[in-house]
Amino acid sequence: MRVVDLTGTYVRVALDHPLPTLFDYRCDASLAPAPGMLVSVPFGKRHVVGLVMEVTAHSDVPADRLKSVHSVCAACPPLSEHWLQLTQFAADYYQRGIGEVALPALPQALRDAARWTRLFVPEERYRLLPAGRAALPDALPARATALRRLAAALADADTLPAAEARALHAKAIATLEAWQAEGWVALEIVDPAAHSLSRDHTPRSATLPTLTDEQTAAVEAIRDARAFAPFLLHGVTGSGKTEVYLRALAALLAINPQAQALVLVPEINLTPQFEAAFRARFASMDDSEIVTLHSGLAEGERARNWFAAHTGRARIVLGTRLAVLASLPHLAIIVVDEEHDPAYKQQEGLRYSARDLAIWRAKQLGVPVVLGSATPSLESWWQVEQGRYTRLTLSRRAVADAVLPTVHLVDLEEERRRGRASVEGLSGPLIAALKARLARSEQSLVFLNRRGYAPQLACDACGWVAGCPRCSAYVVLHKPERALRCHHCGWESRIPRSCPECGNVDIAPLGRGTQRIEEALAGAVPGARVLRIDADSTRRKGSAQALFSDVHAGEVDILVGTQMIAKGHDFRRVSLVGVLNADTALFSHDFRASERLFAQLMQVSGRAGRAGLPGEVLVQTRYPRHALYHALARHDYVGFANSTLAERRDAHLPPFVYQAMLRAEGRTLDAALTFLQQAAASLADIPAASRVTVYDAVPLTIVKVMHVHRAQLLIESASRAALQTTLRSWQPMLRTLKGVLRWSIEVDPLDI
Repeated sequence: MRVVDLTGTYVRVALDHPLPTLFDYRCDASLAPAPGMLVSVPFGKRHVVGLVMEVTAHSDVPADRLKSVHSVCAACPPLSEHWLQLTQFAADYYQRGIGEVALPALPQALRDAARWTRLFVPEERYRLLPAGRAALPDALPARATALRRLAAALADADTLPAAEARALHAKAIATLEAWQAEGWVALEIVDPAAHSLSRDHTPRSATLPTLTDEQTAAVEAIRDARAFAPFLLHGVTGSGKTEVYLRALAALLAINPQAQALVLVPEINLTPQFEAAFRARFASMDDSEIVTLHSGLAEGERARNWFAAHTGRARIVLGTRLAVLASLPHLAIIVVDEEHDPAYKQQEGLRYSARDLAIWRAKQLGVPVVLGSATPSLESWWQVEQGRYTRLTLSRRAVADAVLPTVHLVDLEEERRRGRASVEGLSGPLIAALKARLARSEQSLVFLNRRGYAPQLACDACGWVAGCPRCSAYVVLHKPERALRCHHCGWESRIPRSCPECGNVDIAPLGRGTQRIEEALAGAVPGARVLRIDADSTRRKGSAQALFSDVHAGEVDILVGTQMIAKGHDFRRVSLVGVLNADTALFSHDFRASERLFAQLMQVSGRAGRAGLPGEVLVQTRYPRHALYHALARHDYVGFANSTLAERRDAHLPPFVYQAMLRAEGRTLDAALTFLQQAAASLADIPAASRVTVYDAVPLTIVKVMHVHRAQLLIESASRAALQTTLRSWQPMLRTLKGVLRWSIEVDPLDI
């Protein structure tokens, strides 16, 4: 594209670059640049995509140094002023450049100027008509497998895109045109920017479940909110929080035909069941009006879904944490399910909290935000106690005959003293309970938050333990793959035949992971169909959904898994939950460990007894008198939260102070620590730092990953403003320091 040099028109562009600055470019006025538009600009020796933040008639950069905008993405409507303000706030609060926030928030396809012309063209889709459903596939030859595959795809999908049809059959378009002539299919042209606002999205009243009094009160409170209103929906597991979300969104759509809703979930594997629930309730919406946004989508699908949200066609957007930065011009309500979950905090790059940004975004737009959880974060609970959030309580389960499960503690020390044998970490009472459920054709769940076969492989003769050559961590034994694998850097090797230190062939696994428990259950509970769900068994796309479908279909007797199975899933036939190895979190150096453990145990306990079957939870522990377990047995979140908050207040810990973490990575640990010590000394030159407490620089728990040594420096203050002012003044000083590979600042760190 030829660019005409017309002086007097300049744009200030944000680029995905660590420097917190905007870059000036000349721009041909005929390109009609506007804030929020995507542009392709030269940067160094390459062309990159940037975001126009300002259009101005002046530039402080000398004219001979200014370069020209190459092209503008005119097919994509500009991002709104509200969206630009959101990314600017995130950049300021989390101490990053605006381009480091705004550009990664866009789909990868939008950040490639060569793909702009292909992204926004109308899409051809084929819909199977009733006549075709009756005729196909009986009209096809028995051996025409490709044609039958195409017909099956049409029958399964509401509409089939032409691109997907071509992938199923080389001559799909010619075939579909022939079926169109027969009156079996219809061709539809979908404009990605078009959206209908006149359709009736009211749920069918005959299919709606009866609400409890508490659910009704919650729905009415959310429905009646006309401005920014933060709600904490505190509902016990199985209390029908999802039904409250559905009713609140239905009421909103009935009032405002243009409204958009954003629903956040903590993990990708929870999106299919949420999407199914929303599509079933809002059956009149087409595929592009309910969309998902998460990192597991293919690039093209994510771009189409993002664009549907950006143009207002998508009415309901379901997504993980990255969806909080989606462009939604008519956003009218935000829902954050399982708001306590640490997965809402991004741990790489821009380390933002999606929950906190959701609250800020709701306040910015003046719309309600609903935070739902059976075990709210202590930060949210404290906001309720201060009167800043409104608490909506669901104290009982929604199903009439469903009650919370009974929690029993299995004292492992008592079992040992009485000489009662265990099988690979499975106590006698737990095995007996598993067998009883199998006899009654009920399902059981065994929870162990450690994947792999065993966390270590060791030699009894010399004390050797298999470690990672690139990290200061032990490698995990994965028996089915016959491999040792590092869960920090991915290094992998075969299992040695003998100890590499002394030659002893009698090397053995130490500890237990989900693979080992799966193997033990096959022998301890004969005849049981055992299924394992963890990060190793769900690596392939769609595998998690398929495995969960097997559980829901009753094809599994005992489900073994990690935190992937602990929350959000409605297992109707699970009546027993067994918890293994929970004690390790009781002695963690992280002050949040007990809060996370309690939430995890409450959540996994809630999988039992959801459909009227009496539920039971067996927690194996060596510390049955610990206060956390007693609160769990009483299902007493309120008591646990209040006592833990009192401890935090006395210890001057969040939410009563605000924290930031400076992390450094160097070729040696000394280099990383020296950098942090110099950084701490430079704080003396910042006036606001007088209100900041600085702790000593220390190595991380896993000090070395991929041959890189890591250390951290914690600072905190009772004043959020003082902390933010200090961080803004500190960053230019940090850029002058040398000696490390990289450094980063994290605001409101979760892992310390």
